[in-house]
Amino acid sequence: MPRYTLTVRRRGATERDRFESLDEALTALETRLDGLSRPERRESERGLSRDYTPVMQVALRGEVAGPGGLRGGVDVRGDGSTEAYLGRVQRAAVKQRKGESSFSALRRAVSNANEERA
Repeated sequence: MPRYTLTVRRRGATERDRFESLDEALTALETRLDGLSRPERRESERGLSRDYTPVMQVALRGEVAGPGGLRGGVDVRGDGSTEAYLGRVQRAAVKQRKGESSFSALRRAVSNANEERA
């Protein structure tokens, strides 16, 4: 029975896949977001009498959910930059270390969170 759910959200679409292991889910997250990030680049938009630059817009969001309330993911901004986070409703940004990608930072943070739960 799959234990981890990968959800990818982008304008007008939500996709879900299930995986047996956390490693499989995180690898699929990186692959999926890398493949979708280029076509999702955005220009500045205006809404509610305010301008939103590409870096202010979340073009794609990939989230992994698992046992014990595990939630974390990566946001791809409209300019192509990425940011990892933990949590769902109250997201906490994962600080990247020097030379680390957002995906590597998420993998490290999720591993640390799992160790703390055990």
